[in-house]
Amino acid sequence: MKTYLVTGGAGFIGSAYVRYVYKNDPEAHIIVLDALTYAGNLDNIPHEIQQSERFEFWYGNVNNLDLVSELVSRSRFVVHFAAETHVARSLYSNRDFFETDVLGTQSVANAVLRWTDNVERFVHISTSEVYGSAEYEPMDEKHPLLPTSPYAAAKAGADRLVHSYYVTYDIPSVILRPFNNYGPQQHLEKVIPRFITSALLDEPLTVHGSGEAARDWLYVEDTVRMVDLLVHAPEDKVKGEVFNAGTNSCVSVLDIAQIILDILGKPKTLIHHMEDRIGQVVKHIGSRSKAFERLGFEPQVSFEEGLQKTIEWYKNHPKWWEKMLTLRKVPVKLRTGKVVYY
Repeated sequence: MKTYLVTGGAGFIGSAYVRYVYKNDPEAHIIVLDALTYAGNLDNIPHEIQQSERFEFWYGNVNNLDLVSELVSRSRFVVHFAAETHVARSLYSNRDFFETDVLGTQSVANAVLRWTDNVERFVHISTSEVYGSAEYEPMDEKHPLLPTSPYAAAKAGADRLVHSYYVTYDIPSVILRPFNNYGPQQHLEKVIPRFITSALLDEPLTVHGSGEAARDWLYVEDTVRMVDLLVHAPEDKVKGEVFNAGTNSCVSVLDIAQIILDILGKPKTLIHHMEDRIGQVVKHIGSRSKAFERLGFEPQVSFEEGLQKTIEWYKNHPKWWEKMLTLRKVPVKLRTGKVVYY
C-alpha cells in the first residue's frame, strides 16, 4: 500500500483530500493527524472511510515532535494542511497562528528531513494570502510576498521555511498556494458559508467596507485535484517549486452576497455594511499558467456551478452547521479600544 500522511485531515480542504484519495487510489493507506480544534471535525470524513482498514486517525498536534516523526517514518507521501487559517481570528489570537503555522510546519519539515529516504513527496499547503494585495494581475508565483495580517505573515514564514529546507537539505518538497477556497463543509467563519447560513436564517449579511474587495475563488474539489497532481507528478517538474491554485478571475465580496440572495430568493436589504476589516487584502487574481504548463491543471467547476452546489449543501445539512452559528464572527479590539466583530 501507498501511505499518505495528511496533517489537518479533518479540516475543510484536508478532509476533501482524504475523500478524494480514498476514492481514487485503492492502494492508498491514509493516516490523518488532526488536533480537532474548533475547525476540525471528524464528521467531515465519512464513516465508511473511518471504519476502513485503509484509514487510521491520530488525535494530536503537529508540534508533537515524536508523534509527527513516527507518522512520517511510515509515510510515502506527506501532505501538510494543518494550520490556523482565519484572517479575522488571527487579529486577536495571533500567537496561536505562529505556533501552529510556523513551528508546526518546522516539525513536519524536520521529520521529512529525518526520513527523507522514505518520503517521496512532501506537499506544503501555503496560501495566496502571503502575496497581500495584487501589485499586478494576475498574480503569479513570482509576485512579492507582502502579507497584511498575522495569519498571512505566519503562512509566509512557513512557506519560506519549507523552501529553505529544500535549498539547504534537498528535501522532496513542493509548495501550493491556493486562492480562496469554498464548497460544502466549510466552517462558518469563512465568508461564503457565513453569507449562505445568514441568508437561510433571514439574518443580515455583514459586508466589510464597500464590499469591493475581490478574490479568486476556487471550488474545493478542484483544489484537491491540484494537490494530488503535485503528489504524483514527476519529481523534475515539481521538486522545490511553488504553484498557485487559482482561476485567473475574481468576484467581489459584495457581488457574492447579492448572488447568494438572488439564488435563495431573499431581499437585498439583508446586506449590512460595516467598517472595513483591518489587514484587508484589496484584490486577488491568481495566475494558473504555471500549473497548466507543468501539470495540465485547469479548474473544472465554474464559480456559478460551485456556488450553487455549496448553497444546496448548506440548505440540506442544517444539523451540520447550526452548532457553529456562534462562531461566525470573532471580536477584535482595535487600537482605539473599540471592539468590533468580524
